[in-house]
Amino acid sequence: MKVKVPLEEFDGLQRDLVERSRRIAQDEIAPHAAHWDREKEFPERSFQILTREGFTALTVPREYGGAGLGVFEGCLVIEEIAAACLSSAMTIQMQVNGPPRVIARLGSEAQKRHYLGRIVEGKARFAIAMTEPQAGSDGTALETTLSPDGDGFRLTGTKCHITGAAYANAFLVFCRAPQTAGPDGIGAVLIDADVEGLAPIETEDKMGGRGVPEGVLRFDNAPVRADQVILEPRAGSRDGAAFLVRQFNPERCGNAAMSVGIARAALEHAIEYMKQREQFGRPVIEFQGIQWRIADMATRLDAARLLLWRAAKSDVEGFPGIRETAMAKLFANETAVAICNEAIELLGHKGYLTRYPLERYFRDARGLGIGGGTTHILRNMIGGEVTGIRVSQRRKS
Repeated sequence: MKVKVPLEEFDGLQRDLVERSRRIAQDEIAPHAAHWDREKEFPERSFQILTREGFTALTVPREYGGAGLGVFEGCLVIEEIAAACLSSAMTIQMQVNGPPRVIARLGSEAQKRHYLGRIVEGKARFAIAMTEPQAGSDGTALETTLSPDGDGFRLTGTKCHITGAAYANAFLVFCRAPQTAGPDGIGAVLIDADVEGLAPIETEDKMGGRGVPEGVLRFDNAPVRADQVILEPRAGSRDGAAFLVRQFNPERCGNAAMSVGIARAALEHAIEYMKQREQFGRPVIEFQGIQWRIADMATRLDAARLLLWRAAKSDVEGFPGIRETAMAKLFANETAVAICNEAIELLGHKGYLTRYPLERYFRDARGLGIGGGTTHILRNMIGGEVTGIRVSQRRKS
């Protein structure tokens, strides 16, 4: 049983994207999802399929060989892939909603020519390097420094919890100018994984999304050419801090789309099981208490999807709006966990067994509410947007 997605609201291209990505996800990706999770193996096969179908090219501008579509279309595809396999969806999340969008929006012509065509071909695989041991939710507390060195720069610092680090061959690295702190002096550079001064990447096991592990990046005086700087960190400027917040919004929309996909898969599995399961001489699905629980799950799912669609269609200076995106990610993250938890209960002990997919859905969903901004940080953002009162959490000196 498939939970209905309102295709009648889409134009022909969007409807084709949904139907094609759903077919590919179910026929070619879903049969291997448990394997990628169990073996903690990168779903290279999935990535190659998605590249073959043109999904890595979705949001790359047409003049660089892409399809030139928006965040909304990217999220339609991400939902379908995530409903089959989160790890597979994560392989193209960064291509569709991550650094390539930043390059297309803010990069130099040389940077666009160097990276965007390779992204279309699946040859450039990006990861975002922002989080640091002391800079998680407080993203502007980062310490990685970009120091002038002749005609270029040197990059020094440590990044952690970087999704897909071991399989990326390029990074968007956030850094700061020497002798700056807080939101002052933040910038970003584009670094290839084979740069001198980058230590061997350490990987970290995690609870969900296990086919795409996280990694630790250690830069020690890594050389950075001037043409690799996408936003130069400058003392006295807060442009980089504003950019840091805005550029995460497409990724947060993709995160919400993955949450919606997982929630949908959990609901579909629970409904299918309860149609087959009988107790007291009748299918479990017929009991009123079960029907009400399904109604609540389906309502939350649709609400999360509609919030996501609103966010993905919004546009503030070339990126989805902060308020719309924060609301969508917050509600989708919590909805995915709630629906997975409810689905496990509806299956009873079978929902707890690893031979059924619900425990994997639950593990996968839980991490999405941490990465890309925790649900509590999102509440701070939404509160500030709604009230106009933005209270800094930073200790006053």
